[in-house]
Amino acid sequence: MRILVVDDEILARQRLAALIEELGGPYRLVGEAANGEEALAQFNRLGADLVLMDIRMPGMDGLEAARRLAEVDEPPAVIFTTAYEEHALQAFDSFAQDYLLKPVRRERLLLALQRCQRLTRSQLASSPLREQEVPQLHASYRGGLKTIPLDRVIYLRADSKYVMARHADGELLLEESLKGLQERYADWLLRIHRNALVARRCLAGLEKGSDGIPRVVLRGCEETLEVSRRHLPEVRRVLRGEE
Repeated sequence: MRILVVDDEILARQRLAALIEELGGPYRLVGEAANGEEALAQFNRLGADLVLMDIRMPGMDGLEAARRLAEVDEPPAVIFTTAYEEHALQAFDSFAQDYLLKPVRRERLLLALQRCQRLTRSQLASSPLREQEVPQLHASYRGGLKTIPLDRVIYLRADSKYVMARHADGELLLEESLKGLQERYADWLLRIHRNALVARRCLAGLEKGSDGIPRVVLRGCEETLEVSRRHLPEVRRVLRGEE
């Protein structure tokens, strides 16, 4: 995988370059750029499978550069690097594959690269099976990487600084936020509470707990989950097939 690093801070570029070199294997740095204009020029000259792109840069910022790259015949995958978590939703609106918060950690970078390695954006654009692709959730697990297809997940619940994914074979801790997961996989997941998302395909019904609080019944899971008053109308609409 050929990687182009774009950041206006030389130390940030050097750190990413060092991490890529450390990871080795299929990952290879092909060039660097200090802003969006340079990124486009370098991509046109060198080509790349993936661009690690800072968002806030002088001149053309990373969001605009990503939009421009998405318009080329064979667009690269884009992963944004930013010190500002609020830019995450903007990142996905700009066709980004992922985003990384600075300072970028080796383990998180590896997860992001492995996601992009499975199917680059250019492959996605040309694949007739695009709509059938099942998203994958990834997490560090016992020193390695564990991947769970989203169609195996039953629900996701916030757990301290992690998100616990309950799936058909057990549980997995993710380092992504519920908000980010909901935004990215809205067709797959439904918010039922500020701390929980459920798989739409697993939603089987509603019942009242002994405390009078409504709870969802989920296929493939004996556990029921609390539904907040705010999200109850939407849950009822989905159960009635009125989405």
